[in-house]
Amino acid sequence: MTTARITPAPRPTAGALRLVEASTARPRSVDVSDYVRQMTAHCPYLAPSLERDLTTWTVYRADSGADADAVQAELFHAGVQAAEWLRPLMNRPHGLLRCENIVLTGDVPHASHRELMAWPHWALKNLYGPCGVMFGKFYAGEEEVTEAGMRIPGAPASFLPVRAAVRRRDPRFLHATPDLASALAAADDDGRDVFEHSPTQWKEIRTWARQFLPPVKPSTSSPHTSASPPRSNC
Repeated sequence: MTTARITPAPRPTAGALRLVEASTARPRSVDVSDYVRQMTAHCPYLAPSLERDLTTWTVYRADSGADADAVQAELFHAGVQAAEWLRPLMNRPHGLLRCENIVLTGDVPHASHRELMAWPHWALKNLYGPCGVMFGKFYAGEEEVTEAGMRIPGAPASFLPVRAAVRRRDPRFLHATPDLASALAAADDDGRDVFEHSPTQWKEIRTWARQFLPPVKPSTSSPHTSASPPRSNC
């Protein structure tokens, strides 16, 4: 017997985040056209997804008066909403080509987009990885270099991509977190309620997610500290 999924209610105005555009293949508030065209060279699924308008963008703007915890909570909620929308579609025709991108615009005092997105991304990956849902993160203007040495262009805006995991490919991006890689490789969505054995309030979820952090390496330059989750853009 499977459990019923949580389906979060739509929140057009979420307090800390303001909805600018909802799930559109051609956002007007953020110009992604050149970026996605360049990214087709790095992702074999992107071009056929774009051809079918299955790559969509939901754009939020952070309220300048909001605090970081509130923005993180709303980003996490947006990620849950995207994942629950995606889950029943993954096994339908072209389900692997669907990708919903949660875009963060606007600024919050004393918090970078990297700081605002890191913990929601980490918690969402650990909640939904066993269901075969993959979360990534990209920061505005930051170029990346692949393991093969290819340069990935800087994104026009910070965003969290949400898509079906490719089990034979995606675990290799998670070398810093082997337990999560294993869970993703063996993922099977049985319709479970991902919150059945985990908290539902953001501060408790963030504390819960800390248990999945990899051990801190004995180096002062290690980015894997208790203050932030490991970096991964897959």
